[in-house]
Amino acid sequence: MIDHARGFVAALAEVTGTIVDLGSGGGTPGLIIAAERPDLELILIDRRAGRVDVLDRMIARLGYVSRVRTLCVDASDLVSEPWAPVDAVVARRFGAAHKTLAIAQPLIGPKGIVIVSEPPAAERWNERTLAGLGLRRRPFHVPPGTGRVAVFARST
Repeated sequence: MIDHARGFVAALAEVTGTIVDLGSGGGTPGLIIAAERPDLELILIDRRAGRVDVLDRMIARLGYVSRVRTLCVDASDLVSEPWAPVDAVVARRFGAAHKTLAIAQPLIGPKGIVIVSEPPAAERWNERTLAGLGLRRRPFHVPPGTGRVAVFARST
């Protein structure tokens, strides 16, 4: 799980600013990103209050309170958030490809990226669907020993 999260960290190499982790669950990849990239601010989003409570305690214990926060909300309900746009959105095992990208796309700024777990089936990323969302797949080579991720940017 940690090795997989390092794929997200690698994909964020050129990103600065604020990152959103959709469906944070137990904190992967969000807390791994926070550990390896102390220059970033993170917003960990999960709809389950119990998970968010655990994340809040972990954030406090790790000393990340000044740069990592949580939101207990269903990601599909995110609309015109005061903290958006952000520089990147990450999602690991969040949901169906189209749903994940449709929720993430409005949250990123003009130069923002979306990073998601790479599925075993390449056809998951339908070019027509991506174009309809105003996104394009950005080439990214995942370092050996890390998890596979796909990176998307705005197509304009």
